[in-house]
Amino acid sequence: MDKNTWIGFLLIAAIIVGFTMLNRPSKEELAERQRVQDSIQLVQMAQAEAQRISDSISAMTETPVVPVEAESKPEEQFVTLQNDHVRLTLSSYGGVIQRAELLEYHTAFDSINPLCLFRANESSFGLTLVTINNRILQTSNLIFTPVACEQPNKAILRWNSGIEEAWLDFVYELSDDYMVHMALEPHNIQNVLAQNVNSLELQWRQLIPQQEQGRKFEERYARLQYMMVGGDMEELSESKDDSEKEAARVRWIGYKDQFFSTVLIADDAFSSSQFTSTLQKRQSGYIKEYSTNTSVPFDLTGRNTTGFRFYFGPNHYHTLKAYDEGVDKENRLYLNKLVPLGWKIVSWINTALVIPMFDLFTSWGLHIGIVILLMTIVIKLIILPFVFVSYKSSAKMRALKPQIDAINEKYPADKMQERQAATMDLYRQAGVSPMSGCLPMLFQFPVLMAMFWFLPTAIELRGKSLWWAHDLSTYDAVFHWSFNIPLLGDHLSLFCLLMTICNIGYTYITMQSQATDPNMKFMKYMMYAMPLMFLFIFNDYAAGLSYYYLVSLFITILQTMLFRWTLDDEKMLKEMEENKKKKAGRPKSGFMERLEKMQREQQRLAREQAKAASKRR
Repeated sequence: MDKNTWIGFLLIAAIIVGFTMLNRPSKEELAERQRVQDSIQLVQMAQAEAQRISDSISAMTETPVVPVEAESKPEEQFVTLQNDHVRLTLSSYGGVIQRAELLEYHTAFDSINPLCLFRANESSFGLTLVTINNRILQTSNLIFTPVACEQPNKAILRWNSGIEEAWLDFVYELSDDYMVHMALEPHNIQNVLAQNVNSLELQWRQLIPQQEQGRKFEERYARLQYMMVGGDMEELSESKDDSEKEAARVRWIGYKDQFFSTVLIADDAFSSSQFTSTLQKRQSGYIKEYSTNTSVPFDLTGRNTTGFRFYFGPNHYHTLKAYDEGVDKENRLYLNKLVPLGWKIVSWINTALVIPMFDLFTSWGLHIGIVILLMTIVIKLIILPFVFVSYKSSAKMRALKPQIDAINEKYPADKMQERQAATMDLYRQAGVSPMSGCLPMLFQFPVLMAMFWFLPTAIELRGKSLWWAHDLSTYDAVFHWSFNIPLLGDHLSLFCLLMTICNIGYTYITMQSQATDPNMKFMKYMMYAMPLMFLFIFNDYAAGLSYYYLVSLFITILQTMLFRWTLDDEKMLKEMEENKKKKAGRPKSGFMERLEKMQREQQRLAREQAKAASKRR
């Protein structure tokens, strides 16, 4: 190489050395680079630990997918909690209540074994867990291990995460009644689950088996109901498939049958809930299927425990209402609303009159048939004065029938307004109020509706017999046939038939004792058609309700006959004639003057319309 080449290399080397010297990092920069490298190393170590946890969890989640008969899946273990009312079977598969039995009740089809609200394949309950590497776990697919517990009627089912000292416990405590508490108790679970988890998604499904003889009636009362925080009750349709999304906070969710319910009650509240109710085919043996997707608050540290209560029991008014005794109003559950007692005024009559009266008579140890009879007598005595006023008004109108017939002859049908005016004037002078006959119905109807709602849902009637009826809570069929008659069904209930016959007899007596317009024969036939309609309406209803109506009608017939014997038509007619003489010189009341003025105005308008029509012709 020549001299110029060597000079070039030396200059390049000098530039490189100089640049290196100028850009050499300071001690502070070297320390910062070392800190960054240490941080990277720590992150890599954390990722390796997370991968190890993920591998452990993955190994556990793969296990439940294996069929039960596979050797790799642990044998299912069971824990039983039992008191005098309930027997619960807990399973290690999912850590859930697999079976709930009510020891004091039986189904209509099995009088030996206890009534079972649900079995293993009829119910599912699970929570969604999210791991730190965003894997999704369902507790219903996890294997739990029973933990020894010395406390009676308490069980602990533990899911071991695979990480040392990290697990999740499901703790169950059965009380002395129908309520069991379930608590989620995590231990170091923050090392397994995602750190941002503050709530858990909950999935709950249950099939409702047919428990009663009358499926049609059982379907009518089976429904999904839920109570909002604040006390407002909501429910899904009982007659069709239905679903509902609820953004507000929910206090409890009830899967209800006609006489029994499974209720899930949150210690805090449920949020972002979706409910579904699906009708089941008759051949399936199930009434409906209910499902719920909701969320509950969850504390990874375990300082704030997530808890629920399950109610497995009867829809008995006093049993359900007892859970609110001594509880502040804002914390009351109002589980008694699971018992349908009718509209507001009807519900008030049931709670204020019917239920206390029923409790009083049953506390005497009387037969249920005698209890219903006594309740009917008491109700009849309460409304007796109003019934007497109604019958007396009808008797007065019957005594005035000859004078009403004379008015009808004087004013033909084409002068209906004049006929009505003359009839009302006759009633006024005689002191008869046609509206007085409606007063008893105004008082009787709410009471009749209260009994209509109470008796079919009173679990006290379930399994109670009376004469040929083996169960007063369902129909008392004495005739069966293999085909279905529209509106009537495949059977005939004897109490319903007797009620219909008694109702026809009462209608006949009533029609004989009332003054009726011969031109309104159609209304007379309709009066006889109504009892026949009741035969089709009440054929599927509870025999206890038909028995009540039968006794009520029989007492009403006796009352009518007693009134007829005590009231003399000729004596009443003389009294009315005297009233006419007394009121002959008296001025008419303001109401009657306004009524007659309105009638005269209607007559004037009718004449003008008739003249206008004749001119157009």
